Amino acid sequence: MNTATTMPNNMMNLTISTRLAKNLRRNIKERVIELILMLAALSAVFTTFAIVAILLYESFGFFKAVSLVEFFTGTEWTPLFEDAHYGIMPLISGTLTTSAIALAVAVPVGTIGAIYLSEFASHKTREITKPILELLVGVPTIAFGYFALLFVTPMLQKIFPELPGFNMLSAGLVMGVMIIPYISSVAEDAMRAVPMSMREGSYAMGATRFQTAVRVVTPAATSGIVAAYILAISRAVGETMVVAVAAGQQPNLTFNPMDGAATITAYIVQVAMGDLPHGSIGYQSIFAAGLVLFVMTLGFNIIGHVVRKKYTEKY
Repeated sequence: MNTATTMPNNMMNLTISTRLAKNLRRNIKERVIELILMLAALSAVFTTFAIVAILLYESFGFFKAVSLVEFFTGTEWTPLFEDAHYGIMPLISGTLTTSAIALAVAVPVGTIGAIYLSEFASHKTREITKPILELLVGVPTIAFGYFALLFVTPMLQKIFPELPGFNMLSAGLVMGVMIIPYISSVAEDAMRAVPMSMREGSYAMGATRFQTAVRVVTPAATSGIVAAYILAISRAVGETMVVAVAAGQQPNLTFNPMDGAATITAYIVQVAMGDLPHGSIGYQSIFAAGLVLFVMTLGFNIIGHVVRKKYTEKY
């Protein structure tokens, strides 16, 4: 009897021990996977901090030689000349002007496209149109730049004969076409996420399809639409090759889109391809310009986050 009683107990203990061992191995694997995922997520944070640290370190050396007052209030940007001036305003004006033109094209067109794809297009039309639209994202930006220089600018010169070969208007228009997919795709996804019950309630109240799309779906998806706009703004402000090719690389303090100008990114490309010695003021100026660009983009993202949070709470 004792032997018969002991054997089942031993088998039960063996089964429990095996189960505990399997659970232990599974927990170890899950911990390892969790650690890998956490490191992957933190890598983006570390990269951002590293970029900011490099910008601040190199910019600190630049601002030892150039005062902040001259940098932010000066109207001449000639760091590569013998008589160097370091006023960043001409580059900021070029960046803001080209970005404003691009957004004036991309925001209405992209939003209308998103409303159509979300609320009016058939399933087959949506499945064909959206991938074709998103193909614009895969076109190299240098191709857009030469398209603006060799096609859009001559076409605009037929309308405006006094338009110079390098101008911010053609660069901004092509940039706007280039970032339309960013707005339409993200905004359309936000609209599609609006519950169908809201549409059905609108229809039950007698609203038309257009009224439902504009007055119900679009306000409900405002947070996602604002996110699309912020993405487009960041893309426009950070664009390099289109403005470098089509807008010229001559810094001018002007907000006239008919003039040529240089942007912050175009200047960085211009200096990066040169032979300036490492550690010189001219070389460090690209980090100061990059820091200004980073702060501008961060500011736009903060504003977008505040607006998105406001509308999220409202709806």
